[in-house]
This record gives sequence, structure tokens and C-alpha cells, in this order.
Amino acid sequence: MNVYFREETYSKIKNLVSKREVSRFINEAVEEKLQKKQQQQKEELRQKLIAGYRANMRNEELQKELEIYDEATGDGLNDENK
Repeated sequence: MNVYFREETYSKIKNLVSKREVSRFINEAVEEKLQKKQQQQKEELRQKLIAGYRANMRNEELQKELEIYDEATGDGLNDENK
């Protein structure tokens, strides 16, 4: 695999690490960036799930349907609140 960098970027890398360490340095930098991106995606999904949950809780029609379903199934999960 070949990877190309802007000359400015490559010069900065060469000034920071020895020639033998360039691959390891780049790999670690990419891994760090990937971890941040994955964490960001997880957080975005978490926020979407929270927003969806809150929207469902405010949905009166859905809440009525869930109450009817709960009564019809008779599983007794909400009996402790009565």
C-alpha cells in the first residue's frame, strides 16, 4: 500500500521521528484518529437513541397503545404501581 502526504506534513514527521519509526508513528496516529472517530459515532448514536426514547415518551398515542397492550397481555409488570 502506498500513502502520499503533502510535503509539509511529511517534513514535520521526519523532523519528529527517525526514519525507522515513521511507519509506527503514522500507524499510531491513524489508530488514535480512528478511535476518536469511533467514539464520536458512538456518542452520536447514543444521543439519537436518547432523543428517540424521549420522543416516544411524549407520544401520547403510543403511550395509550402501550397501556392497552400491557392490559391485554396481563403480564403484571405494572401491577405494583396500582
